[in-house]
Amino acid sequence: MKICIIGAGAIGGFIGARLARAGRAQVSALARHETLAALRQHGWRLREAGGDGADLLHAPVGQVSDNPAALGPQDLVVIAVKGPALAAVAAGIRPLLGPHTRVLPAMNGVPWWFCQGVPGVGEQPLQSVDPGGHIAEAIPHERVIGCVVHIAASSPQPGLVQHGFGQGLILGEARGGHSPAVQAVVDLFAHAGFEVTHSPDVRRDIWFKLWGNLTMNPVSALTGATTDRILADPLVRAFCSAAMREAAEVGARIGCPIEPSPEDRHAITARLGAFKTSMLQDVEAGRPIELDGIVGVVHEIAGRLGVATPNVDALFGLARLFGRVHGLYPQPAA
Repeated sequence: MKICIIGAGAIGGFIGARLARAGRAQVSALARHETLAALRQHGWRLREAGGDGADLLHAPVGQVSDNPAALGPQDLVVIAVKGPALAAVAAGIRPLLGPHTRVLPAMNGVPWWFCQGVPGVGEQPLQSVDPGGHIAEAIPHERVIGCVVHIAASSPQPGLVQHGFGQGLILGEARGGHSPAVQAVVDLFAHAGFEVTHSPDVRRDIWFKLWGNLTMNPVSALTGATTDRILADPLVRAFCSAAMREAAEVGARIGCPIEPSPEDRHAITARLGAFKTSMLQDVEAGRPIELDGIVGVVHEIAGRLGVATPNVDALFGLARLFGRVHGLYPQPAA
């Protein structure tokens, strides 16, 4: 199998290294700048959780280029970039797509294809995650393998991945149900050491993870607080719970019901201890924040359905303003 990783950072590099080491696929990368140079020099490099550096894993990279045409059609394309970079990826992905190529976006938040065919939302693309519908045009719904990532990893230097914890992946057909094509990818990832679930309803799994990330990410970005401090403040905790109840109501309207309570989720988050969310890490590093796919999209879907979400709206507005003031979120159009 020919696999291309687009975005060989923390998650993309972790997936690429594991798959390359397993030996059942030729794993190439579309990369730029320092990451491109590092992969060409060293191949895939991964330090597993708990490692001290002596056990650094090396695996050969099939091909690495900043030009998709140099890599050619693939069997599977894994997209592991931040949300703001997806439109540019979609614009250049065509040379990687053959007649039967599947695309697996290993990304945070609600993806561009999520509401296709969902009653009440309308046929227009979600403007928060796919303005103008250009991503959906480049990567049709039928090619997509939905994915939920339960992995924490970092990239301390270009081309090197440090695994934190977790190795879970949930995969499923975007249109729902099981399929032999997805099962083949599930088997490939399982052989590489991932804990993989073949989901019959990956949309529901995506919404469930979003529900858990909806508040912790932007609140941590706004305050600079780790998750333990957010949950320890009763007023902030109550605000997060209220926003989560609103998102659960939206989920119920689009076929993605949430069964646990916000307090159930807080208990799980509390077990992680003093944890920095990915959005807080982006703020500290001066990187654009993935706000639209995590909070803005809930605001948009709720508006289309006529569901009131005052707490989600306030959180989105505050985080958006924070991002604009600090140059981490696009300024409004003139």
